[in-house]
Amino acid sequence: MDDTTTAAVPVRGLDAPAPDPAIPAGAERRAEPTAAAGGTGRLLRIGGLCALLIAAGYVATIPLFALAGAPPTGAEARLAYHAAAGATWWAIVVLSVLTDLLFVPLALALAVRLWPSAPAAAAIGGAFTFLFVALDLSVTWPAYAALISLGMRYGEVATEADRLALVASAGYPAAILSSPLQAVSSILTLSLGILATGVGMWRSGIGRSAAAAAVATGIAGMASVAQTTVTGAVSPLAIVASILTIAWLVLVAEVMLRPRRPRTMDGDVSVS
Repeated sequence: MDDTTTAAVPVRGLDAPAPDPAIPAGAERRAEPTAAAGGTGRLLRIGGLCALLIAAGYVATIPLFALAGAPPTGAEARLAYHAAAGATWWAIVVLSVLTDLLFVPLALALAVRLWPSAPAAAAIGGAFTFLFVALDLSVTWPAYAALISLGMRYGEVATEADRLALVASAGYPAAILSSPLQAVSSILTLSLGILATGVGMWRSGIGRSAAAAAVATGIAGMASVAQTTVTGAVSPLAIVASILTIAWLVLVAEVMLRPRRPRTMDGDVSVS
């Protein structure tokens, strides 16, 4: 065998760089944080903060709803009701719109967190949550805003003709809010989104308490919509679903804000 053939045969390990004695043993095995990992961690923290803010907003609306009382049915009754509770309802609308907007980064963060282990649940949960936000912002709260504005004008007009005109204008938004479809858009869509997210969290082993709360929230929300559809009245289960939603949001925030321990390149968890 000549020298040319011998030189072409690689000898494993001869060209490998020697370990740097200045680096502690095992430190060279740690994976360097990437920009993508940093962006994901930032998104998860933003989602956790949004969950806490949504829960706080929901809690803040409870005394407002209690102060305003349950709205009546019928266009003219709605106008008289909102004429007396207009300021309270404006506060409810503002808080509700803000919490709806906060669901967007929360749903996105949850989808990113669940996608590697439960992509179907992440996609379904995110889709229904985004649908809830879109319907709430385009149908529910514009209808309430119209009734509040008309109701405050109703309390100021002096002539019967003006009152009749306002009652006629209030007929459409009042019909929207009295329809069973309103419960579907504002309760069922979010319930399905939370339920799918909970199933994904349970299958992924991510926050079992939050997953159980999500499943319970989804079931309670669907049951309340079914009861409202059958009876035509607001179901007490809607209150149960709201309380469970607040609990789920707090548990989700704890999961999202919990520090995630970095892993080494060979899969070991770093203890630093």
